Amino acid sequence: MNEEQWQAIVSCDATYDSKFYYGVATTGIFCRPSCKSRTPARRNAKLFGDADEAIANGFRPCKRCKPEELMLPSEAWVAKIATQIEERLSEPFTLEALAARMHGSPYHLQRTFKQVRGVTPAQYAQVLRIERAKALLEQTEMSVAVIAAQVGLSNAAHFATVFQSKVGLSPTRYRRNYIAALAEKEEGAHHYESDATIATNG
Repeated sequence: MNEEQWQAIVSCDATYDSKFYYGVATTGIFCRPSCKSRTPARRNAKLFGDADEAIANGFRPCKRCKPEELMLPSEAWVAKIATQIEERLSEPFTLEALAARMHGSPYHLQRTFKQVRGVTPAQYAQVLRIERAKALLEQTEMSVAVIAAQVGLSNAAHFATVFQSKVGLSPTRYRRNYIAALAEKEEGAHHYESDATIATNG
């Protein structure tokens, strides 16, 4: 702990909140720098980068300053996480890389995301990948291998397995069914137009 950090604790400086947390060895409790609780002896104070690190080291959150709660509302933070996933969907997904970009620990990010969205970040990414793959199968003539790479699953065989487990059809069968359904719809529309013309002329 440097002098600047110690002075932030002594003066309860809120500008340092979320930059670090401190635990008190004698109480087993950790706080935000801005906490108005009694200032601990410097020798008993231990710094942590985030709340999860403090919890992992056996410290309990202070009931006064509630350091385990995000400074940014959970919904807003999760929305930013979701945007990051959407924008980087073609890249291999790792929780660690995502957490680093969002300035949180992997455990805390996953827990918060699931609380808000009901799924883990990895599950959310998989849903998006399947939906994007469907759109590419329907709207383009890209090969399955190219589509797999486009949605961040460079191994075509793995992509096909994941796609079939979620959709119930292989990517190739899904495309064929879509094309057949589209053709049938167009044929039906053509017959409707022909019948309408006959009825009008008749």
